[in-house]
Amino acid sequence: MQKRKSRFPTVVSSHDVHVDSDYVQWIHEIKERFRNTQIKAAIKVNSEQLLFNWQLGRDLTMRKVEEKWGSGIVEQLSLDLRNEFPDIKGFSTTNLWYMKKWYMFYAGDDAEKLQRLIGEMETQISVIQPRMEQIGKNMSEEKLQQVIGVFPFPAFFAYVPWGHHIDIITKCNSVEEALFYIYRTIEDGWSRSTLQNYIKLGLYGRTGAAITNFSERLPVIQGKLAQEIVKDTYDLGFITLPPDYDESALEAALEQNITRFLLELGTGFAFVGRQKEIVVSGKTRKIDMLFYHIRLKCYVVVELKAVSFEPEFAGKLNFYVNAVNDLIRTPDENPTIGLLICKDKDQTEVQWAFQGIQTPMGVASYDNIKLEEIKKQLPTEKEIQQRIELAEEEFNLNRKKQGK
Repeated sequence: MQKRKSRFPTVVSSHDVHVDSDYVQWIHEIKERFRNTQIKAAIKVNSEQLLFNWQLGRDLTMRKVEEKWGSGIVEQLSLDLRNEFPDIKGFSTTNLWYMKKWYMFYAGDDAEKLQRLIGEMETQISVIQPRMEQIGKNMSEEKLQQVIGVFPFPAFFAYVPWGHHIDIITKCNSVEEALFYIYRTIEDGWSRSTLQNYIKLGLYGRTGAAITNFSERLPVIQGKLAQEIVKDTYDLGFITLPPDYDESALEAALEQNITRFLLELGTGFAFVGRQKEIVVSGKTRKIDMLFYHIRLKCYVVVELKAVSFEPEFAGKLNFYVNAVNDLIRTPDENPTIGLLICKDKDQTEVQWAFQGIQTPMGVASYDNIKLEEIKKQLPTEKEIQQRIELAEEEFNLNRKKQGK
């Protein structure tokens, strides 16, 4: 009989000790504590280095060093620092210029707006990463502000490596866009190459731009998080359909490529099922696609349309969202969200259709579906030849019957 695998890690024991379940539990706790210590240490080291970079960037900006000491002062500073600390990387002239650009990118914006955006970001991070919030509390923000004095170093910057920060400030056009990529890096643990790919794809411009009523129908934080998980336009270039495809064909293609579709939806989505049956007043209804968002802790009803948005679509989606709330959702889960993905949409029509609807929902569009090539629907050369030969045989046979 196969032995049941223990949920505890393997423990190597010597011949002169007795290892029991209490010891296994204890060693498991020790390992977890050490892992947390490693995480805290890594963040601490990164935070101190980033704080130094921030301060130096501030000095280069506030001291107006080029006006005071000449245009080559940054090169001279780089040389002096590298001579003093030959084993330390990061003091190149280019890197020093990045430090100045980093500070100016944020501190040069509207101070009141920036403080508001940073405050919202800190709240969101505390929701998605409670362990990071606890680690962040161990960092002395009071000390950071006392040291800096001009513009405080945002504590959550420490969760993002320096190389990521460079890519963000050099490739983003606004503080809002930069904070979006910082948030996603923290939330999803993006590597630098992953970050670069998403910036190149313009993820910021496609995410959170869908027309929704989330801000009116959900609590502030959940509404903001919900808005950020939906896109204005979904790229379905990974499926191929015939030119006259309908909703059923669209659903089937997405289900067959569900892994790719989940990637396009974004982090946190889990697929529950297609044509999910619910029984309302003795009648069976079917939801196109039902998902669950792990971080938002709520169901997401997705209705697909192979045509442009029509106002009546909102009513049907509203019906399904209410049904899931009453029949599937548990008391400890957040309100269900509805998402209608259409071939196209008109903003005014969507907004008017949402008036009076109490459930949270959004409308997005899709594009880039590959249509089957016409030549694939036409007979092949071999099939045409076979048909010609068959026609000739029928013609000759008819002539024989007629005695010709």
